[in-house]
Amino acid sequence: MSMPNIRRGRAEDAPICADILNRWIDETSWMPRVHDAEDVRRHYREFVFKTRKVWVAEDPVAGYLCFDPECDEITSLYASPTGAGTGKALLDHLKRRQDSLSLWTFVANQRARAFYRREGFREVDQTEGDNEEGLPDVLLTWEAA
Repeated sequence: MSMPNIRRGRAEDAPICADILNRWIDETSWMPRVHDAEDVRRHYREFVFKTRKVWVAEDPVAGYLCFDPECDEITSLYASPTGAGTGKALLDHLKRRQDSLSLWTFVANQRARAFYRREGFREVDQTEGDNEEGLPDVLLTWEAA
């Protein structure tokens, strides 16, 4: 399996990345849709791609990672299709640039939790749903060896 090319996200990638998230929401039975698809696209255009560091795996765009450097937090990591190595490639790309990382994922997202455990993250905190979806979530952290 060849690894995807990873590059910095550009403004024109915002709708593609938003649609990867939109598909994931629509395909995930336990995930409520809080914002309609167009609102998610607007949010990516007007906020995510202007305030976060974004990397995309291409060609074509098959996944992306958003990172907030002010707090070393991954704010989103999605790949389509899952299980193809794209998420790991994006995460490895960021790990080579950081000494520590944190992220939140939903307790119900067992696949993501297992992925992050395999990648060396530890679960360090949990909430009962202090997010707009109202779903319990878990904080994970990673530190370079």
